[in-house]
Amino acid sequence: MQRYIFLVFFYMSFTISSQTITNYTTSDGLLNDFVECIDVDIYDNVWVGTSIGVQLFDGANSINYNTSNSPGMAANNIKVIKSMSNGDIWIGTDYGASRFDGADWTTYNSLNGLNNDQVYSIDESPSGEIWIGTHAGVSYYNGTAWYSYGYPDLHWSGVNGTAFDSQGNIWFASPLGGVTYKVGNVFIPYDTADGLLSQNVTSILIDSWDNKWIGTGGGVSILDATNTTFTHHTRMYIMPPPDTLNPVVDIQMDILGRPWVAIYVGYLAEGGVAVWESQDDWTDYDVTDGLTGQNIKGLSIDSENSVWVATSTGISKIFNTISLIECTEKEDIENTIVYPNPSNGLINIINTNNFNSIRVYNNLNQLVYYGNLLHDQLNINSFANKPGIYHFVLEGEKDIYHQNIIIK
Repeated sequence: MQRYIFLVFFYMSFTISSQTITNYTTSDGLLNDFVECIDVDIYDNVWVGTSIGVQLFDGANSINYNTSNSPGMAANNIKVIKSMSNGDIWIGTDYGASRFDGADWTTYNSLNGLNNDQVYSIDESPSGEIWIGTHAGVSYYNGTAWYSYGYPDLHWSGVNGTAFDSQGNIWFASPLGGVTYKVGNVFIPYDTADGLLSQNVTSILIDSWDNKWIGTGGGVSILDATNTTFTHHTRMYIMPPPDTLNPVVDIQMDILGRPWVAIYVGYLAEGGVAVWESQDDWTDYDVTDGLTGQNIKGLSIDSENSVWVATSTGISKIFNTISLIECTEKEDIENTIVYPNPSNGLINIINTNNFNSIRVYNNLNQLVYYGNLLHDQLNINSFANKPGIYHFVLEGEKDIYHQNIIIK
């Protein structure tokens, strides 16, 4: 985990450092260049799924698993890989799902729990249940027994992903039927008639504010916490006109609360990844920036905020760490308005320009605080109880001051 050091009397600001990309292929020991999926476990080990098995990389050494040396695996052609909070690794194949507990592999299929052998997604609920999206719907495992939902509760095309909001509702992504969420025993669908960009939903992620980031064949749709308003992004990765739509492969959230989106346009054989900074501000990366390939298959983010990218020609690691800039000059401190940065909750404000009000926005540009600037300290824990980047706006009669602050 990234560690932050604060020095007494020194103001610490932050910048996102220039990105460094490192690539790994078979010449570096990768099991196979055509990587289907990737995930980072709780120990920061990288797990890679390929058509010839699974590879574990711990930063120095690698271990390969396949049906020859691990007969408990369902198959070698790995479509999905997912690390769980207890350290278990689950893989999904066309012949069922398998769990690795660190010693043995155990396979689950239509004979002993799954509603279908063709696995599309694997996710973990806040209570530790394992939810497996399949061609026939979804099956979940509570550690002792299996249960399933399918048509007509869910769309007949299956489930590409499962996500969980803070209200205890469960959301399902469908390959051809939009999204469906489960409230109690009621299933409520959302599709293009309700404002979704596309019926083809490939992934779903719910952020700290209960916004649903929905990856589709036409881009990203964001459904707000009240489930009433959609916002769309279709050009995260810029391509030459007239090609503008960005089919989404995967969405992951980094430790600053910023979504990273994997994009691949099949008919153009072109793709990349993009990170959302604020509003319509996206930064993208592709082979011209150093990525190992265009055909992006998936993303995972480690504890130091580096982004691992799976492609059909190897894997790339985007070093995405936060660097701290130490300012020791007196004039630097006097010109600083809001500090420390990052912050654990208490913000100091140097109000030399007589600003009289303050507004704070979260990373979705939603106003989370507004008030008069009466004191030189502000306890942001009362409104910014989620980690991420917050935008501070101080206003006076003539001047406006802007600053981004990381909340840890």
